[in-house]
Amino acid sequence: MKTQTPFLKRIERGSLCAGCGGCAALSGGAITMERSDKAFLRPRQNAPISAELDAKIAGVCIGLGQSVEAQGRTDDIVWGPYVSMQTGWSTNADIRHRASSGGALSAVLVHLLQSGAVDGVLENTADPDNPMGNTPVIARDADAIADSAGSRYAPSAPLAGIAPLLDGTERLAFVGKPCDVAALRAWEQVDPRIAERFPVKLSFFCAGVPSLDGAAGILRALDVAENDLDTFRYRGHGWPGRATAVLKDGTERSMSYHDSWGNILSRHVQHRCKLCADGTGKAADIVCADAWHADEDGYPLFEEEDGVSLIVARTGLGAQILKAAQTAGTLHTEGFDMGELRGIQKGQFGRRRLLSARLAALRLMGKPVPRYRGLHVAEVAKLARRGDRLRNFTGMIRRVLRGRM
Repeated sequence: MKTQTPFLKRIERGSLCAGCGGCAALSGGAITMERSDKAFLRPRQNAPISAELDAKIAGVCIGLGQSVEAQGRTDDIVWGPYVSMQTGWSTNADIRHRASSGGALSAVLVHLLQSGAVDGVLENTADPDNPMGNTPVIARDADAIADSAGSRYAPSAPLAGIAPLLDGTERLAFVGKPCDVAALRAWEQVDPRIAERFPVKLSFFCAGVPSLDGAAGILRALDVAENDLDTFRYRGHGWPGRATAVLKDGTERSMSYHDSWGNILSRHVQHRCKLCADGTGKAADIVCADAWHADEDGYPLFEEEDGVSLIVARTGLGAQILKAAQTAGTLHTEGFDMGELRGIQKGQFGRRRLLSARLAALRLMGKPVPRYRGLHVAEVAKLARRGDRLRNFTGMIRRVLRGRM
């Protein structure tokens, strides 16, 4: 595009867009988020942008890097700064069932609304025009939170539409992917309205954003035509829950989480996610994840049962909110041995160990790469076996040579 700014050109050259929509929100309409030919959400520049605005967008965009400061908190080289870690679940049986794990994140959101700490929650829900897609919504009661519960493994750009909210008076909790929250934190450094309008920021462990082609692959495997689809659920209604297509005639077809994520969706994850040093929401106040049960060898079990959430308070504010939710009776918590985390979150641990090798390969090939400060990339790399690092290094070089970024 002739009007594309130098910064956006660099992001595009390295395939480093995470699709958060922050650039669109900052651009005053000059940038819109649109579906790419690879079925991701990507910025499209429709008008010239000044050098000053280009620099402002660069300061918010996490495509080329992220900084994290421990600021006196416990700082684990893999999992990042935190105040506390525990497990738990929503005391509301319906929310616990609907949610992807134990519904702890939903329980916290319900507490924030019922206590009056916030006026609403900006989160994603299923797109009414595309059951496989996402759309942002402001939830204002427990029923709306329950309706949006459950992971949505598809592109989303929750920051794209927040500019009008900054001129309002409502206090909103923000729920987004780790990259969304990191971008919002960076924006907060230059715009005090972010802290005023979004005083609480929540996230979840993220293994990457698959394109909508991934969801289409699930439908093909289930022998479901898109025009016959009424609703689509990636997970939930059990733990881990099944990927479920509900047809317009009311019939359902589903497959296991192991098959949907492990065999289909994970193959469609965008390039930027393969370079992520923060799949665990290090910029959020509270982060939740699956506290998978493990076998004797420490390998996660995916048998259906009542969900259990890992709950991480990353800030003092997050810890206060969790304590208040427990006192109010919306959240049940139990102790957690952090020594188990590398086993039950093997995917996160593996990606962090091998990130340095992938970045080195891209630098060798002359590609732009994210720069991470305070995320211990080099230290974590020492935990990986040399052979694994070499395979990831050569594999990334092959991806560049084959044009598969």
